[in-house]
Amino acid sequence: MNDRVKHIFIWPAFLLVLVITLFPLIYALTVSFQTVRIVPPTPARFVGFDNYADILANARFWGAIATTATIVIISVLAQYAIGFSVALALHHNVPGASLFRVTFLLPMFLAPVCVALIAKMIFHPVLGPANELFSMFGLENLPFLTDPNFAIAVLIAIETWQWTPFVVLLMLAGLQNLPAEVFEAARVDNISAWRRFRDITFPMLLPLSAAVIFIRLIEGFKIIDTVFILTGGGPGTSTETLTLFAYNEGFKKFNIGMTSALSFLFLIVVIVFGTLYLAGARKLTQRYAQ
Repeated sequence: MNDRVKHIFIWPAFLLVLVITLFPLIYALTVSFQTVRIVPPTPARFVGFDNYADILANARFWGAIATTATIVIISVLAQYAIGFSVALALHHNVPGASLFRVTFLLPMFLAPVCVALIAKMIFHPVLGPANELFSMFGLENLPFLTDPNFAIAVLIAIETWQWTPFVVLLMLAGLQNLPAEVFEAARVDNISAWRRFRDITFPMLLPLSAAVIFIRLIEGFKIIDTVFILTGGGPGTSTETLTLFAYNEGFKKFNIGMTSALSFLFLIVVIVFGTLYLAGARKLTQRYAQ
């Protein structure tokens, strides 16, 4: 009887969530094989894989992939390195650790749009505090937001600053759940702090590290708000990410068919990238486990 009651409540909710999830997905997939424009309004026309072929032949699409991958990979690696280091310091109860724990988490609670607006003021080419600091030392203003390399570097710095606390939070939780007996035995055997980290701490936290990096990689690929506010994808299209490219196609050109196809290609890119990462992480974890 209890099982029947359980299924009475579970199945309607499950079917509702399934319909809400699947309908937009199936509809978007259908639209991706059509040419659909809102402005000017044109009737839908089936074009097969033409939308996909046009995107794959578009150099702007491949440039967006390269830009997105550059920002995501470098920023996530920096987040992990800095976040793990900070978590280790907090775990060993450095002076003021309680204050640092609260302070380091603050950037994560700020809206990316707010962070981008603040950064846009800081890195303003003329009035920004960053260039004011350079001027104080007699240096020339740097084109932080008008030079492609500087603009990408600024985006990487902002992503690193805002999302490193996420890594700190999870890695600190992992460090606090490691068995203390193992480290006490290592100290009794006079094993150095570096060897304890290399041979005990890092291998034991490797599965968590792989999960944290994977989460940040997937989340990082969705970056749009920071880029939209800070550079708008410029100069030119040098900082245009995949999500911003899709936004421009859908909400500026109103090319819904092309945007739907682009969204599914984006999904394929993320799946391929995620699969390759998980395969590499599994091999690395197995090697350390041996």
